[in-house]
Amino acid sequence: MYRIIDGKKTAEQVLNKIAVEVKELKDNSKDIALAVIIVGDNPASRVYVNNKKKDCALVGIESYEYALPADTSQEELLALIDELNQRKDINGILCQLPLPGHFDEKAVLNAISPQKDVDAFHPVNVGHIMIGDCLLLPCTPAGVMELLKAYDIPIAGRHCVIIGRSNIVGKPMAMLMLKENATVTVCHSKTVDLAGITRQADILIAAVGQAKMIKADMVKEGAVVIDVGMNRDENSKLCGDVDFDGVAPKTSAITPVPGGVGPMTRAMLLANTLTAAKVQFGE
Repeated sequence: MYRIIDGKKTAEQVLNKIAVEVKELKDNSKDIALAVIIVGDNPASRVYVNNKKKDCALVGIESYEYALPADTSQEELLALIDELNQRKDINGILCQLPLPGHFDEKAVLNAISPQKDVDAFHPVNVGHIMIGDCLLLPCTPAGVMELLKAYDIPIAGRHCVIIGRSNIVGKPMAMLMLKENATVTVCHSKTVDLAGITRQADILIAAVGQAKMIKADMVKEGAVVIDVGMNRDENSKLCGDVDFDGVAPKTSAITPVPGGVGPMTRAMLLANTLTAAKVQFGE
């Protein structure tokens, strides 16, 4: 019988620990604040930002929203980021993606101070992830690692297959798995015999963005399956990259969608904000 890896429950545990540490810092007159920038009126981005504000309120972190119109110029956005970089009362900066098409997203993300880069997208932080001495971790891969730890799923010596090579999930996920001594294979759109490779996985992580792409015949009996995808099926119902109903019976443990990796991504954002603040406070 497979186990459901409950991201919502684990995220609550993470947030409770964060709240305790935030209170301890506040008791010593050290307030923590996260600045969230949103440009334009993308409905999904608005939902994400509102959820992040709720999470901040839950753990006692101050959140400052900077909602900019869609026709904001690149120069205006960079000026705001520069101002937030200089402010000592702001510990973390998040620029909600995607940005409107006229922005150079790479330049915007690179403008955020590495010490306040709570998404861990800055090249300096990416470099630290590569060499294994990072303080700030990409939120989704960090959330996956936290889930595996919470459910006592061993990693060392196991074959981890990651489907997807994005800078946000696939690549940093591979680095975090390597740090924990997994043998890692990264698959992508040019991979030959994808199913043959995924069937070798002890831990299979799907981060490709295609609804129910991973079928039962692609999964080894007893594998752990982590579904990072967030899609809509033919009935507009939320689903992941994994065909849950077909795949789950073959697994030893599996994340659902929703309620799996998603809540952990949000929780790890606040963990990064706390970590950034502690470094800035000299803790």
